[in-house]
Amino acid sequence: MSINKTTAETAGQPHSTILIIGGGAAGMAAAIAARRSAKASGQSCSITILERNARPGTKIRISGGGKCNVTHSGTPAELLEQGFLRRNEARFLRHAFYSFSNSDLLALLILRGVETEARPDGKVFPLSGDAATVARAFEELLRESMVQQHYSCLVRRVERKGELFVVTTADGAFTADCLILATGGVSWSKIGTTGDGLAFARELGHTITKPSAALAPLYTIKAPPASLSGLALRAISLVATAGGRSLERRGDLLFTHRGFSGPVALSLSRDIAELMGEQGNCTLYADLFPEQSSAELEDELLRQARRSGAQMVRKFLQACPIAPHKGSFCVALQGTLPTALVPFIMRHAGLENDVTWSGLAREKRQSLLSVLKRFSLGDVRDVPLDLGEISAGGVSLAEVNPKTLCSRVVPNLYFCGELLDYAGEIGGFNLQAAFSTGWMAGVNAARGS
Repeated sequence: MSINKTTAETAGQPHSTILIIGGGAAGMAAAIAARRSAKASGQSCSITILERNARPGTKIRISGGGKCNVTHSGTPAELLEQGFLRRNEARFLRHAFYSFSNSDLLALLILRGVETEARPDGKVFPLSGDAATVARAFEELLRESMVQQHYSCLVRRVERKGELFVVTTADGAFTADCLILATGGVSWSKIGTTGDGLAFARELGHTITKPSAALAPLYTIKAPPASLSGLALRAISLVATAGGRSLERRGDLLFTHRGFSGPVALSLSRDIAELMGEQGNCTLYADLFPEQSSAELEDELLRQARRSGAQMVRKFLQACPIAPHKGSFCVALQGTLPTALVPFIMRHAGLENDVTWSGLAREKRQSLLSVLKRFSLGDVRDVPLDLGEISAGGVSLAEVNPKTLCSRVVPNLYFCGELLDYAGEIGGFNLQAAFSTGWMAGVNAARGS
């Protein structure tokens, strides 16, 4: 790619073939890939990163509780199916995931001495258990790639002037033939992801889907009882309802002092945030026996009453398997209903603490059945955008070429990472998407797509 000579350049403004705004996972991957692509084709290519933080990879360093769930195991097709439940988003990411896969990412880390391990649930972490090792590996790759790096550099404005991009920062202006926006979304504003890139994209003519929370905790109007804070329910179904609509997801739920977290709450948070935006409210329930229909669960309760009429219902619940497999009511691998939850089940069902099966009237048994299948968790007050691990919304996917990540609106403008309008599930899928889209953007920017 040739560099356009400009008045700005002769006036002393730094010029780059490729300028990348954002030094996170996507931005670093873009820079490294651009250098490798340019080198492979014998091109002369200057590459610059502008990052508002004092060092690159800030979000990498704190991800996964500082352990960095860097990716997920499986084929690209499996990652797309498991990690991106909205089909249009999975289709958009398909080219990026196949162009730079999880295997490619792990091979790159191995070259820098970072070994990884896949856990039984598919999550992949550095063997050291230290997220900083991943960030340092990419820092070393940036240096090897001769990337010019400007840190603590706040970008104020991005403009398209003729065939060049002009980027104004607090430290002066930069010009470039090609611009890659890798600024992230709007979650975790304390580390700089404040939505600046969305404003730049909008000013350049792109449509922006309004950002919303994703992989975020759920805060309820009435907080759960303090005695339940920290309690976990395994493999239940979390159900959210509003305006006649119902959302459901299966997984582990964690009670907190403000509401709920855990994988199933985080997974459903994006849909709940959107539902609340439409309806203004949302009510949560837990199905403690998602594999059993109401009729099947009622049959089990009746069998228990016939077998052990003198047993207190409370004692049965304390030993009751949570989310047992279909057709089996033995103690499951997930364990039993938490003892701390049992008094609340009894209270919600209107049962006395010492009631036995033989003393349980039909209407009370029906009430218990209803609570076990629809345990009330309260009304959602907020899905805090700034506390989400990622944010949904961003640059419209319809305006970006999925095969190159080049803008369909502005020539030589590329997008990658969380700035784009997709959001994956918890489990390393979003970091992989950042690396994959960053890599694809860098390769194609260097090719001059």
